[in-house]
Amino acid sequence: MEGARVLVLLWAALLLISGGNCEICSALKRDVDLFLMGTPDEYVEQVAQYNARPVVLANARKLKNCVDAKMTEEDKEHALSVLDKIYTSPGC
Repeated sequence: MEGARVLVLLWAALLLISGGNCEICSALKRDVDLFLMGTPDEYVEQVAQYNARPVVLANARKLKNCVDAKMTEEDKEHALSVLDKIYTSPGC
């Protein structure tokens, strides 16, 4: 579970590094929401919009399955709560 938390924090840092670019925030919000709360098929479908190479899609599915196996629903809700604070910040 530690790796999954690090990944979520990394995404949060990416949002902050973006310098408040609203286009990046909204695009990442959809990806992160699906990554944490969507099904593997929904997440892979989202990834395919950016890169449809089979190896990328296979890795996206593995990563999503790993997060689903390691993070509890409560962990995911906590991660979304932190991210919602970032999304609603004046810089985003």
